[in-house]
Amino acid sequence: MPARLRLALALLIDAALVLAFVAIGRQEHDESGATRDVLTVALPFWFGLVAGWVAAKVWRSPWALRTGALIWPAVVIVGLCARRWVFGDGTAVAFVVVATLFLGACLVGWRALAWLANRPERLD
Repeated sequence: MPARLRLALALLIDAALVLAFVAIGRQEHDESGATRDVLTVALPFWFGLVAGWVAAKVWRSPWALRTGALIWPAVVIVGLCARRWVFGDGTAVAFVVVATLFLGACLVGWRALAWLANRPERLD
């Protein structure tokens, strides 16, 4: 797969997983599923995603496990801080724990699955 396509696909997957986190959370809490509401909640975490991508220089190896491990804390920390101090929304301890675990599993997890799917088979 060409490098630009891999980069674009990685960004799309990361952004979609952040959106899935928000959509699932809103559904679990029986909150309005209006597109605007979901996007508003996702926005601080997308800020964190952009910060993580820039800090980790994701364009160098967007599918690497290390990349997922580097962007994960940025998404969580920037996302939660922006949610609290820019958007004025809550950051209850349970929400912080769920956000950290879910986003970590997703951002590192899809890269782990991609690595497993693309590693050469051993014929031992």
